[in-house]
Amino acid sequence: MIRIAVLASGSGTNLQALLDAQRTGTLASGRIVLVASDNPSAFALERAKQAGVETLALDRRQLGKVGFEKALLEVLDARRIDMIVLAGFLTILSEKVIARYRRRIINIHPSLIPSFCGKGYYGHYVHEAALKRGVKVSGATVHLVDEVADGGPILAQQAIAVQDDDTPDSLGRRILEQVEWKLLPRTVEAYAHKMEYEMRLQTHLAAIRYPGRGILCGLNEKGECIVAYFITARSMHSKNRHLVEDGRSIRTEAIDPTLLVDPSLIIYRVFASFGSSLVVSNGDQTDTIIEGLSANKGLEEALASRTYEPDEPNYTARISALVQLGEKFSYTLSILRRVEGNCERAYFPYEKPRAGEGRLIHTYQGDGTVLPTYSGEPVAIKFEGDASSIAREIWEALDPQYRVALAVKSINLKTKQEQLTIINAQQRRS
Repeated sequence: MIRIAVLASGSGTNLQALLDAQRTGTLASGRIVLVASDNPSAFALERAKQAGVETLALDRRQLGKVGFEKALLEVLDARRIDMIVLAGFLTILSEKVIARYRRRIINIHPSLIPSFCGKGYYGHYVHEAALKRGVKVSGATVHLVDEVADGGPILAQQAIAVQDDDTPDSLGRRILEQVEWKLLPRTVEAYAHKMEYEMRLQTHLAAIRYPGRGILCGLNEKGECIVAYFITARSMHSKNRHLVEDGRSIRTEAIDPTLLVDPSLIIYRVFASFGSSLVVSNGDQTDTIIEGLSANKGLEEALASRTYEPDEPNYTARISALVQLGEKFSYTLSILRRVEGNCERAYFPYEKPRAGEGRLIHTYQGDGTVLPTYSGEPVAIKFEGDASSIAREIWEALDPQYRVALAVKSINLKTKQEQLTIINAQQRRS
């Protein structure tokens, strides 16, 4: 279930509509677990308390915008918030907050965007402008929040007729009661359902069917580090391997050594440790990264000499992960992929991972005569359970025709205790 935080500055009537929808089951794919306000005297906080929802009152005037957002982000992270809903929230969120919750912040605006929106258009000013322009219909828009005020992608709109005797107050009241209180809960439910569906491993992997090799990193709901690596393959040569534990490392090994033709791209260390760092990759760049770390290089510098694999015509991407298990947990995923004949080097750092969430990256975007290279950023997925249960979830999500091997490691960041689960489609032949 998607964990929702609602931010409100005033009386919280839209918040009440969401709370009522949650109580009646209309809002079922998400749950409001936090209501926060930049105004400690906002009645929205009282509404939340009456509904048994945790509240957070932060005085923006006293804290300043930077201090306010710092305190807000700390609580959002601690409560594992998946979605933020702005319900009459007057503070303009910074690019830092928007980037942290990209495509996860929903706002409702009392006009039919793109009309009467943007800087200066809020509250009765919107309805004054609409009546002054002489519009015959108005309404409300639910949209995603980006860096442009009221400029994010539109999720839903609903219109009502403007009456001849309307005033800004009467028009605003009718839009609120007839549109906003219904449109916002309905849209939040639909988007939460979409998020929940898309963040399931089974959904993503089933849609891809042939992802090639993949890496998953993140934290489970208990805040334990989860790192996983899987192999899917089509050819007998690529299927002729399994994963084995080798001291503190995990490596691929030929199932039948007599069938091994070219080991350069299929036999390598998958997991390797260096100090408090864990390196994971789909090739011998694992050793390249370890060598770089030993020379005090970062991930990008360590991989500067490497490109995608030379397996024409697929030119398989090299994917890697550098997981920092020290005092401050973080991880970076990288992909070296062929784009228009050149090597594109993409790095995705996650400095403050949220508990219960991970990221997935893999080499291919699906099946084909020429395999399409993975594009875009790593996919957000839900992480719940220990290494064993997550391994079962991943293995069952992989197509039985292609799945070859899987390793999942969980690490308690406080005790450093580890749990490892390895699943192989075939065992080595003696």
